[in-house]
Amino acid sequence: MELFTYFRSSAAYRVRIALNLKEIPHKLTTVNLLKAEHKSDAYLKLNPQGLVPSLKLDDGRVINQSTAMLEYLEATSDSYPLLPSNPYDAATVREWCNIIGNDIHPVDNLRILKYLTGTLGVSEDEKMTWYHHWIHEGFKALESQVKATPYCFGNQITLADLYLVPQVYNALRFDLDMANYPKIRSIYDACNKLEAFINAAPENQPQE
Repeated sequence: MELFTYFRSSAAYRVRIALNLKEIPHKLTTVNLLKAEHKSDAYLKLNPQGLVPSLKLDDGRVINQSTAMLEYLEATSDSYPLLPSNPYDAATVREWCNIIGNDIHPVDNLRILKYLTGTLGVSEDEKMTWYHHWIHEGFKALESQVKATPYCFGNQITLADLYLVPQVYNALRFDLDMANYPKIRSIYDACNKLEAFINAAPENQPQE
């Protein structure tokens, strides 16, 4: 498999962790967003939205959108299950993923922030107020639900941890006050002791 990735992309970060946990052989190909490589004709043939990541399968077929990639990897790989076997428990994990993947990440994504400061003329301070607001909204809900013993759902790493860690990474990068989220911070720290998470971290990726 070939994952088209960018080191600070939260969505690509999730998929990198999954590929590592499941020990699926793969190649990482950097798409530099700062150089607008995601808007090139060649990349748009892979991903018509011009977003990262894209996952090219061994047979050349392509999956776009990180949630679809993670569900595909879960369905096709028997190694390291990332969803509980109980349907209700699996739905709970997906619920937590959706809080991050649907309600926090999209409105705080780079292209949204650029639109705010560019087209709409929002100040940098106002942009950061927006950014922090939506993370706080999601983290408040998650903090009341996740187990943190030591991971989101207990002793088993699940898809929820793969969504949470990149979101916390970005929150810390943009100086979000995490004082009210001790369980979330504990999960983040526990996950980042694992080799699969360490190897997927932005600072351990090529940046060009």
